[in-house]
Amino acid sequence: MSKNNSNQFMCGKYQLDLAHPHVMGIVNVTPDSFSDGGRYASTEKAVAHAVQLVADGAHILDIGGESTRPNATPVGLEEELERVIPVIERLAREVDVPLSIDTYKPQVMSAAVKAGAAIINDIRGLQEPGAVEVAAEGDAGICIMHMQGTPQTMQQNPVYEDVVQEVATFLSERLQACMAAGIKAERIVLDPGFGFGKRTVHNLALLNGLPDILALGRPLLVGLSRKSVLGQIVGSDVDQRLHASLAASVISVMKGGRIVRVHDVKATVDALKVVDAVIHA
Repeated sequence: MSKNNSNQFMCGKYQLDLAHPHVMGIVNVTPDSFSDGGRYASTEKAVAHAVQLVADGAHILDIGGESTRPNATPVGLEEELERVIPVIERLAREVDVPLSIDTYKPQVMSAAVKAGAAIINDIRGLQEPGAVEVAAEGDAGICIMHMQGTPQTMQQNPVYEDVVQEVATFLSERLQACMAAGIKAERIVLDPGFGFGKRTVHNLALLNGLPDILALGRPLLVGLSRKSVLGQIVGSDVDQRLHASLAASVISVMKGGRIVRVHDVKATVDALKVVDAVIHA
């Protein structure tokens, strides 16, 4: 691997110093998200929500037009574009934080970057035909995620012999493939993919094993906010998982995570200010 500053994340015109934890606010422009099912499905509502997340302290906004919850119905290309591009265009004018497009479709990646997105967040790790090429064309940051199966199948029977090692191997291979395509390491962050083809035991092993994945040399993005693994631990419905989500974010950063992708931005920002103060004391 080429020498790189493992805390630098280059994404478009932005250069993020991930020596300090960053909070990525979730903007679901979908009618069927597992957590906020349709509350922000219109452009106006999504933009207003995103602006509020920035006011609450979000360092990054992640905009998605297709739900990736278990058993989610796939969304066609044109519909996904109609959902996310107007939101990105508006937010590119109204906020000054990196905008991330949550998609695995190369056509959406390309259109979103042209509209103002600075990060491509791909649950399939740029494995779709043409995805690596689209990512290599510009200077957007890239988030490579691990997923076993697809959103339609991933929770049916996920099996691992060593989940930490298998996830680390996949992410290492995708990192090398991206770099071979000309994508600089400084543009890449890695996501273990909590909840994507993992049982509770797998998610907990991954959380404990974050230092092993951090050893790949790139910052880690962690998405545990409101996920079912937390509900299974504390026995709460999706809209009652704030405290569990905060605990997960705190543990993630203490274990080496550098970006946490969350719904409850203000509470997470406050919690991580304490963590950051302890880490840098």
